[in-house]
Amino acid sequence: MNTATHPPAASSAPAWTPRRRRLLALSAALLAGGVALALVLRAFNDNLVFFLTPTQIAAGEAAGRDSLRVGGMVQAGSIQRAEGSLQVRFALTDYSHSVPVVYEGVLPDLFVEGKGAVAQGRLDGQGVLIASEVLAKHDENYTAPGMPAHPGAPVAKP
Repeated sequence: MNTATHPPAASSAPAWTPRRRRLLALSAALLAGGVALALVLRAFNDNLVFFLTPTQIAAGEAAGRDSLRVGGMVQAGSIQRAEGSLQVRFALTDYSHSVPVVYEGVLPDLFVEGKGAVAQGRLDGQGVLIASEVLAKHDENYTAPGMPAHPGAPVAKP
């Protein structure tokens, strides 16, 4: 019997050299960054809201969208308030088509017939926008009540 010692057999697994450790750490960091970026983009896409006109909605461009914004003018004579609640029905128009809107809540002070408004919500099966938010638009010449229309103009008396 041979008593000489033999060197240990080389293992089939590669040694974890510093270079391989850095490569593994870099790969893990890139993977984690990619997953984080994918999650951020998905959340952004889920919260993306499209702005459409009543004509675009009539043309079917709102099909399949969970949430959208409709902008237009508040149609004259369309505001109907439900008695005993905060529910308001009105129509937004672009003077070609109209979209009926139902909103439950307090409307902005600037919300009046014939002025611009944006309603955010979802369309029901009958084409009515169930609004979760209504914003009133003002023109570029808006000034707060009691303030002069432009510098040097007299202040309006309330």
